[in-house]
Amino acid sequence: MQQLAILDDYQGVAHSFADWSSLEQRGVAVTVFNRHLATEAEVVETLRDASIVIAMRERTPFPESVLEKLPRLQLLVTTGAANASIDVGAASRLGITVCGTGGSPTAAPELTWALLLAFARNLTQEEAALRDGRWQTGVGFELSGKTLGIVGLGKIGTRMAGYGRAFGMQVLAWSQNLTEEAAAAAGARKVDKEELFRESDVVSLHLRLSPRSAGIVGERELRLLGPDGVLVNTARGPLVDQQALLTALHEGWIRGAALDVFDQEPLPAGHPLLNAPRTLLAPHLGYVTDASYRAFFGGALEDVTAWLDGSPVRVLTP
Repeated sequence: MQQLAILDDYQGVAHSFADWSSLEQRGVAVTVFNRHLATEAEVVETLRDASIVIAMRERTPFPESVLEKLPRLQLLVTTGAANASIDVGAASRLGITVCGTGGSPTAAPELTWALLLAFARNLTQEEAALRDGRWQTGVGFELSGKTLGIVGLGKIGTRMAGYGRAFGMQVLAWSQNLTEEAAAAAGARKVDKEELFRESDVVSLHLRLSPRSAGIVGERELRLLGPDGVLVNTARGPLVDQQALLTALHEGWIRGAALDVFDQEPLPAGHPLLNAPRTLLAPHLGYVTDASYRAFFGGALEDVTAWLDGSPVRVLTP
């Protein structure tokens, strides 16, 4: 009997979004892990008998150092169409098939906008104060008339540009390969990186993480954003120099930050961002919706079924 492991099902919903019994009827034993496997050693020990693994986004990395210690692994499925934490090249060399799934195009941008609105109107602080018996403790700000700077004008960034225009914001955009024509088509104005951070009231990050984009926001960019500026990151934590961000928050270089992603996930108790001022934090909820999970788990089941039939689909290549 083959062993299939579904990883990082934090909410215990894997069986709600796909019917895994069809695999069990084919001699595949399905095990769901709700707890996070925090170390490479724990991953290797836990998955040593698994021939099929389903990874939820980038919650559990699979570098070559892990893959080479899982000799029984034959199929690795990632939810979503790409996964920077899987060494697809190493998997290919080791004879492991890697497949992806579809996803929701609206989940991440909607969450991004929700974070921005909540930050602008102090909703988390005001709700806590209300429950504590206090009424109207602060003053928020409006988005209309402000400037939204988008770093990375792909599918999510383009939706963000539309949201910004709908709220009466001017929209600027920058990425390393962005053209003026592509920016204009999204309703944004292409500027250079320095101008975007200097002129924007809100900067929202929507780049893929890569060696070229890691740390793309550091001290210089945060100082340019200024004491009235807000940074929103729902893309990947390492896009931002974490130490520079912590200093900016404590010293007031920026108005604040709304964050859904972090260098380390899950964020451990005692992490300095948990006690940093001027922050609104969410536990990487960008893709955590019923529509996303239907696409993720349903697509993963399709991937496994097709692979068992000898015709794998949505295969990822180096």
